Amino acid sequence: MRLVRADLHVHTVLSPCGGLDMGAPDIVARALQLGFGIVAITDHNTTGNVAAVQQAARGHELLVVAGLEIQSSEDVHAVTLFETVEKAREFESWLWVGFPGVLNRPEYFGPQILIDHENGIIGEQPILLVQGASRGIDEIAREVRGRGGICFLSHIDRDYFSYPAILGPIPVDYPVDALELTCRINPVAMRDLRAKYNGFRFLRNSDAHCLEQMGRDCSTLYKVEEATFDELRLALQGKEGREILSPWEENEQASKSTI
Repeated sequence: MRLVRADLHVHTVLSPCGGLDMGAPDIVARALQLGFGIVAITDHNTTGNVAAVQQAARGHELLVVAGLEIQSSEDVHAVTLFETVEKAREFESWLWVGFPGVLNRPEYFGPQILIDHENGIIGEQPILLVQGASRGIDEIAREVRGRGGICFLSHIDRDYFSYPAILGPIPVDYPVDALELTCRINPVAMRDLRAKYNGFRFLRNSDAHCLEQMGRDCSTLYKVEEATFDELRLALQGKEGREILSPWEENEQASKSTI
């Protein structure tokens, strides 16, 4: 087993709130600089730039996971991850059934830029991505699990676009793999949430919309045999010796191992 550091919540220039520095080779270079072994591309409600980042990472020791951050019909955010970009696209097609046709206003929301692996602009997404899909969060969580994907509730310590803020306490048997904390959460709030939701695993990601938001303090360590999607899923499930080193445990563990 070895420790692999991962950031499973990163946006690109395709998200209208994403900075123009969030290009494919730029994200790869930043992840490698930080010593990450895994990064997940999770633009709002779309996988449009995943393949570009995956291609930019070829030849490097970095697994780029295909994903998207969904916004449910209730306006709850969750991150969904899949083993291949094809499986992620199939889920995206399911998610977009009945998706509102509101057009983006770049001057207000920001551009939604589709790129290739060298940051060449290949188009723009005309439909506004930061709006709720027609699917409810319960239905989405079950669908991801049925498709063999990974799903975790985004930034549950926020008072907006989070499950607790919109719908109240998370049920103890809710069908997600983990709960995400922001990197700005203080230790007291972290302990309180750990006690309140002690049946869940926790992780921390950057939710980066610009390169400077990606950082080691906004990531999570995973004890796995190698950096693969299957190993990541086992760690999130705590199976076969794989595990998440939760934010309150990782400093002690990291001092004993080589990342």
